[in-house]
Amino acid sequence: MLHETEITQIRRKVLCALSKLTFTNRLEDHVQEILETVVTENGSRYRCCIHKERAVLKERINLALSQPMSLPLTEAVRQARSGYNPDMPVVNVIPEACDQCPIDKFIVTDACRNCLAHNCIASCPKKAIKVIQNRAYIDKTICVECGLCKRSCRYGAIIEIGRPCERACSLGAITAGHDRRVSINYDNCVACGSCKLACPFGAIDDQSFIVQIIDALKSSARVYAMLAPSFVGQFGVKIKPGQISNALKQAGFYAVREVAVGADAVAAAEAREFHNTVPEEKSFMTTSCCPAFVNLVEKHMPDLRKHVSQTPSPMVMLGKMIKQEDPEAIIVFIGPCTAKKEEAKKSGIVDYALTFEEIDALLAGAGVCLADMPDDQYVSQASYSGNLFACAGGVAKAVVSAAADLGLDSFITTERCDGLDNCKTMLAQLKRGKVKAELLEGMACQGGCVNGPGTMADCRVTAKQLERFAFQGSGAAGNYR
Repeated sequence: MLHETEITQIRRKVLCALSKLTFTNRLEDHVQEILETVVTENGSRYRCCIHKERAVLKERINLALSQPMSLPLTEAVRQARSGYNPDMPVVNVIPEACDQCPIDKFIVTDACRNCLAHNCIASCPKKAIKVIQNRAYIDKTICVECGLCKRSCRYGAIIEIGRPCERACSLGAITAGHDRRVSINYDNCVACGSCKLACPFGAIDDQSFIVQIIDALKSSARVYAMLAPSFVGQFGVKIKPGQISNALKQAGFYAVREVAVGADAVAAAEAREFHNTVPEEKSFMTTSCCPAFVNLVEKHMPDLRKHVSQTPSPMVMLGKMIKQEDPEAIIVFIGPCTAKKEEAKKSGIVDYALTFEEIDALLAGAGVCLADMPDDQYVSQASYSGNLFACAGGVAKAVVSAAADLGLDSFITTERCDGLDNCKTMLAQLKRGKVKAELLEGMACQGGCVNGPGTMADCRVTAKQLERFAFQGSGAAGNYR
């Protein structure tokens, strides 16, 4: 398992407490007690006082209820359980938690020679740079952190130190105001979750629908769990897929389905789409399974939208299959991704999305222990290729394999890119003709979904476990082709 930081521990305590109180019908009357059980008088202190700790925790609870952070806790619970779903972003800054990092973004080092050119002074639009004691000095009360001084210094004597959240976002969606508190520009944000992982104060988090899902489980509704391929190994190397499936059913899910089955259908559909469009246009097509990658194209490179596959993602594809079988189904995607929460909202097919961390908390709240569940020697209903959608390079290989199975031209030149920085670079190179590829696989996370922000285990371990699981699969999903 991955190292659990204290941020992770606090977040899981909140999710587990909400889960347990909801399962036992005590949420409305006891939600306030979470403030005192998670932050105790004698417990650890990360901020100035217990009152500040609890103010941060209150906002974290509201976000876990998927409600505005300004609401009183009891009102947030009432709205969450009434089915109210506010129009709010998936990834949010928790205002009370932001440390307003007192980092001087641009610093003059000892390499400054107090040269005669004084390019740094000349370039500064706010006149924030002076020479003091024979070296340049930046007046932070005036500096707007534009970076012109750094670019103009020929000695490289001015360095840039970015805030962790800003460094993590390669799309410029995170900025700090004059009060140094960060905000998210949602016109640029693709909901990848990188900033959440990067913030050392736990000041960025994604909304959760754990309470709403538990309410659905306790009702007479048929709630389907859709497991992303990367579920293998997420709950410990000794926990078997059959135990995970049985645990979900024990918690109240009506049925458990594999998103890899949807991946098989996507591979076949994208192979047909490629065959019908790309050769004629002598262009290229990108995959569409990663919502953060699709958001990257739509928000930052809109002129390339026409190149993105029109085939739905495996999550949506499987959701459609389930809805065809059971129109009244409530569908919950369980995976490693924060961007899937946004995609689920927009899909009109999938009702909710949870991360592996959240489903672990849900099972804990239900009193279900994975290790105690029977192992039914679960065999995947998807193909080897469908399961490996979760690993970088797996989608492109699956499409090529599907093209061969369908009797289509499988001599397809492919490229892959994982990590948003790499995706931006690859798309730009394809656009300029610097890279020759007919099919581009794009993944926002380094290494693919097995390394998503909602994972709980080392991707190097889970990737190997997933490959073993995929190899033992039945391949029954080939029928969907």
